[in-house]
Amino acid sequence: MDKIQEVITILNQGGIVIFPTDTAFGIGCRVDKEDSVKRLFDIRKRPASQAVPVLVNSFSMAEKYWQTPLPDIVRHLAEKYWPGGLTIIYKCIEEEISPLVRGNGKTIGFRVPDHEIPLTLIDKLQIPLLGPSANFHGEKTPFSIQDLDSALIRQVDFILDGECKAKLASTVIDCTQTPFKILRQGTVVIKL
Repeated sequence: MDKIQEVITILNQGGIVIFPTDTAFGIGCRVDKEDSVKRLFDIRKRPASQAVPVLVNSFSMAEKYWQTPLPDIVRHLAEKYWPGGLTIIYKCIEEEISPLVRGNGKTIGFRVPDHEIPLTLIDKLQIPLLGPSANFHGEKTPFSIQDLDSALIRQVDFILDGECKAKLASTVIDCTQTPFKILRQGTVVIKL
């Protein structure tokens, strides 16, 4: 069995994996596996009040979870910067996304990574993946496998090795307000 198929099996069984993305190493699980989501929060020591970014393979996958009609700015940003290092936050269909994933709020942040490994995983699963950085909450973001904390490594079910291109966190933009607000400046510089 190849490594990707092994990871798919692990994820489908509720496992948690570490994988490279275009920006940094991520730690993820299926967005629809509540026990896995809770375990991921516990592993990362992330406060339940803080939402986590979610990786999708396309705008159409994100659309299934965002409230409609979407503002033009959301579509424009996705067309211009996806795949890539831009996380777009907008109102979600709350019944479709666990309260833990959205930090008990009403929004969700999606990103289409520009990296073959997470895109292949999402393509095969046909389900979004949680995609926060593979570190303990508040600790240094890992941009190589050597940057991963050994205590974190011991708590996950699989690690996929690979390269991160940008070695900088994603830019996070909140499109629930007008004008939109950049919450974190990262690898993508917004130019409209």
